[in-house]
Formats: sequence, C-alpha cells, structure tokens
Amino acid sequence: MSLPVLFLKKREDRRIKAGHVWVFSNEVDTNRSPLKGIEPGSLAEVQASNGQTLGVGYVNPKSLISVRLLSRDAAMTFDRAWLQQQLLSALAWRNQVYTEPYYRLVFGESDGLPGLVIDRYDDIFVVQITTAGMERVRDDIVSILVEEFAPMGILLRNDTSMRALEGLPSYVEVAHGDVAETVQVKEGGLSFQARPEQGQKTGWFYDQRDNRERLLRYVKGRSVLDLFSYIGAWGLRAAQAGAKRVTCVDSSMMALMDATASAEDNDLSIHTVKSDVFDALKQFKEQGETFGVVVADPPAFIKRRKDQKEGQKAYQRLYQMAMEILEPNGVLVAASCSSHFSHDDIRQSVRRASHYANRSTQILEFGGQGPDHPVHPAIPETQYLKAYYVRVI
Repeated sequence: MSLPVLFLKKREDRRIKAGHVWVFSNEVDTNRSPLKGIEPGSLAEVQASNGQTLGVGYVNPKSLISVRLLSRDAAMTFDRAWLQQQLLSALAWRNQVYTEPYYRLVFGESDGLPGLVIDRYDDIFVVQITTAGMERVRDDIVSILVEEFAPMGILLRNDTSMRALEGLPSYVEVAHGDVAETVQVKEGGLSFQARPEQGQKTGWFYDQRDNRERLLRYVKGRSVLDLFSYIGAWGLRAAQAGAKRVTCVDSSMMALMDATASAEDNDLSIHTVKSDVFDALKQFKEQGETFGVVVADPPAFIKRRKDQKEGQKAYQRLYQMAMEILEPNGVLVAASCSSHFSHDDIRQSVRRASHYANRSTQILEFGGQGPDHPVHPAIPETQYLKAYYVRVI
C-alpha cells in the first residue's frame, strides 16, 4: 500500500538534505499535499518540490513539527521489527560504554527514534513518549522491552508538557510488572534513591554524570553549595570526594528528604536548605556565608526561543549571586540544560556576572552531556547541555 506524499515548498528541502529529520508545517506545500487529512501518527513519504524522495516519517498535522523522519529509505516499514532493531542498536552502544545498567537507553532523534526516551534503572525502565507517532506503537515498545530484558517493571512517564503540543493526553502508568515508589541509581560508587513516578523528568539526570565526575577535582577540603540540588547528585559526589561541608538547596522537601536518605545510605553527611534558590543566595550574602565551590544547575530558564531574553537575565543573575558568595579562588559550576542558551551565551553571561560581582574569572574547562545522550550532528537541538567550570578570583 502506497503512502501519502507530502511535498515541500521550493528551497525548503535544504535542511532535510543536510541531515535534519524535522519538517515544519510551514515548509509543506499544502496546495499539493493532504497534510490536514493525514491521521496523527501515521506514515507519509516526504518529497522535495521536484519530486525527489527525502524519506519516510510519521505525521502530525496538529503540531508545528508536522513530520519526523524515520528513514531515508522510502521502502522502510515502521513496525515492531524495525523498532526492535533500533532499540538493540542503542543498547549495543550503551553496553560498550557502561559497565552497570544505569543509563539513558534511548535518546530520541539521536538514536533514530524521534519522540522516544527510555531511562534504565537496572531492571526498571522509564519510558517517555512525546509524539503521536510513537504513541501509536507504545504497546510494541513495551513488548520489546519485556522480550529483551524481562524487566521487573516498566513505567510510562507520559506527563511532559511536550505532549500537549502533539494533541496527546497526559498520563503516568505502569505498563508492565511493578515499579516501586523509589528505585536505586548507582553512580561513581554511590547509591541514590530516585522517584521515577513523582520525581523530575524520569526521576534522575543521567546527562550530567560526566560533569559531576569533573567536579571532584575541585572540592576536596572545601565547602560546597549545591543549588537546585534535587536529590543531591552533585552534592553527594562532592561529599564522597572529600568536601568538608556540603549544603544542598532545593524548593522541594521531598527531594531534600531523598537526598538526605541517599547520604545516609552512603555514610555521608550533607546539610539541606528548603528554599527558593535566589532567596537562599540573598540570605547567604546577608549573613556573610561563603563557599569554596558553588554548583548552579537550574532547570531550563529558556524553554522556548521567545523566553530567551528573560532567561538570559535569569542565568546572569544566578551566576552573579553565586560569585558574590564564593571565596577567593572559588569555583563556580555554571550549568544550563537550555538548548536555546548557547556556549557563547553562557560565556557572555559569566563575563557580565563577573563584572557586576566585581570579580575576575577564568574558565577552566567545560563539558556537555554524556555518551548515552549522543548529539545528532545535523540536529543542534540535541546538543543542549553545558557545564562551565569557572575560577572566581
């Protein structure tokens, strides 16, 4: 059975030919293409205006991203066998890189599975589906995981706001087996308690693993402040590496309780502060309290391009307030998970913050997301994470 064909407007094929997999609704020639008549999540062939085939993808006429390409091969079949092959390819790479089963198993477009994220906590899998195309094959995804891993439990964490853009409902559901309220995560020889059903995102931030490792050389014998600490990943790694005191600040009491429980499980000690981070920074300054290392790893201040101006102000303010309570020769970890906040943006924000804080700075090193969050070279949106290590003199 032949697929419907979506023609692009003239000169709108360049980005796709360069390797990107998103087709925006305003790039489709709707005079030649039945975009609105295609059922969300079903397949279509994408062609340039001259009839050249560009690939096959699933469609959602309700979304700004109207097509996400799955293959450049017009003969591909989006079925269980294809999904299984893609997932096993992703698994092979993780097995090459990691010795323990704690990682992001699938990272959307970068693993050739747009709209799908899977995090693995040993024998617990947390699946997040953000597109109509992947929602249609939800049961196949679950059955493949059951067949390949025989997991204890699979949780569908489908409550992200991105689903609304696709016209999809929000829900959280155990799709297989049992998923406990808290699960164990292992990193760097430590064990953490995460909540896949109630916690942020899918419960844990694997993407910062390598950046937390970079932190360790800077913390021995120093007081460390972990801002937006969530369940204390940065703070506990610092305590493990010999920090003399670790303070975790977060607005969630549940997250801080989990951080404290994880510290106790690992025979470590941390101090927690339940507060808005900016309020806490103001109070630390007023009290004259200083730190040797400040980790500033906030949630995305810039989720959409239109938020860029206000978001940049928020990052700069955060970095400035952190610099103002750093000891001489202290280290600021300036992190951002906003894809719309570039490396140049973060450098400029650090520069401006140091000016207003009246401190000199040096950028010592920087890092991005780990290899279980690979960057697709043609999709800049997949390179979102940045962590700069800044000496504040």
